[in-house]
Order: sequence, then structure tokens, then C-alpha cells
Amino acid sequence: MITAIVLIKTAADRLAEAAQEIADLDGVDEVYSCAGDVDLIAMLRVAKHEELADIVPGKINKVAGVEDTDTHIAFRSYSRRDTEAAFSIGLEEE
Repeated sequence: MITAIVLIKTAADRLAEAAQEIADLDGVDEVYSCAGDVDLIAMLRVAKHEELADIVPGKINKVAGVEDTDTHIAFRSYSRRDTEAAFSIGLEEE
């Protein structure tokens, strides 16, 4: 599974509509509105890199109000849950 984080700048008057249209696209797991340099952050999870090429320039960039995107592909995932699970292997209580 390939995870991509897409930073999206939108027109202010289309933010909510663009967010919902993007969230409805296949391959898009979540869309967050946020403060800072970008307006939206979309989390994509796909099986192949080719799917990213279909989704980002082919669909997200064509949503009305989307002005710019910046895509980052994740290499590895880290989380507190994963770390705790790794250190608890073999330490099951009887």
C-alpha cells in the first residue's frame, strides 16, 4: 500500500466544496482543513504509483477551486501504537 500526503491550496470561497469533492474520490482516505501555508491536506492510499498519477493531476487538480498541490509519498509509517506493540512482543502476562 502506498500512502501519499497531498498539500492543497484552494480558493477561499470553494474550500468546503473542494474538500468534500476530494474526499469523495476513490483512493482518498481523509481530507483535513488546516491552518498554515495550505488549506487542505489529503491522505491517499493506493496500491500502485500509477494510481497517484490518476488521482492527483487527473482528479484533485481538476476540482473547482483547487489552485495548487504538493504531493509527498510516505516511505514508512511510525506511530506510538506500533512502537508499543514492538516492545511488548514476548512480554505477555500469564
